[in-house]
Amino acid sequence: MKTPQRLEPLLEDGLIDDVIRQLMSGKEATVYVVRCGDDVRCAKVYKEANKRSFRQSVDYTEGRKVKNSRQSRAMEKGSKFGRKAQEEAWQSAEVDALYRLADAGVRVPKPYNFYEGVLIMELVTDANGNAAPRLNDVVFTAEEARAHHATLIKEVVRMLCTGIVHGDLSEFNILMSSDGPVIIDLPQAVDASGNNHAKDMLERDVGNLSAYFGRFAPELLTTQYGKEIWDLYSHGNLKLESELSGRFRESNKAVDLKSVMRVIDDVRKEEAAKQLRKLEAQESPD
Repeated sequence: MKTPQRLEPLLEDGLIDDVIRQLMSGKEATVYVVRCGDDVRCAKVYKEANKRSFRQSVDYTEGRKVKNSRQSRAMEKGSKFGRKAQEEAWQSAEVDALYRLADAGVRVPKPYNFYEGVLIMELVTDANGNAAPRLNDVVFTAEEARAHHATLIKEVVRMLCTGIVHGDLSEFNILMSSDGPVIIDLPQAVDASGNNHAKDMLERDVGNLSAYFGRFAPELLTTQYGKEIWDLYSHGNLKLESELSGRFRESNKAVDLKSVMRVIDDVRKEEAAKQLRKLEAQESPD
């Protein structure tokens, strides 16, 4: 096929060797199947802001950090430089989230490179080696639905333990690979401790999973995993090994806001310390 203009710099610089075909075109990006040496991967080319149907809501961007104060001021003013910085921040949000989640063992495509607004990552495949279908295109038995739902609830927990909420999780951005579901599309991912909408987003993500798999296993429709997971998280009790019941009873007790804020502040401080150590490691001479 004819090489898309946005992929030409990657061919010239040897990051990819060939563009095989277009895989899909979505609301925020177009994805191509590419060859990198002996490996077949995919290249996600982000669309320009005026060509995207998905707009950057302040609900998603709240709490996101930018590289410096100049960029922050420009973004607030809406200048040309600010709009460019905002686009870069929007794209890098997915890249940063993908690397963090992959390192934490979350079932996401493995990222390889991010260059000139193009994300090179693993091509998720089915049992025959073909590009994996979306969850929405697969029919399940009740037993399969319960099993995949349980897997994804664990992944939501693993993501939250890493400090991230997907923010737009549904059957349309989960792929069915040869060994189970894989979560994709993370540019709208939010910082769980730094975004006031994170709770609602997590409950919506989990609700979408229950609604979809509930088509095949109706008992899942009445579960309340989202509220249960967030309650554990907000009290500092959420662990990877936490046993969930899918049931949740609303408390009539007054919320101890001071305790909640202490937990959130502790999470923020821990994440800031991690980022500082990472920067110091990058800046220190070999």
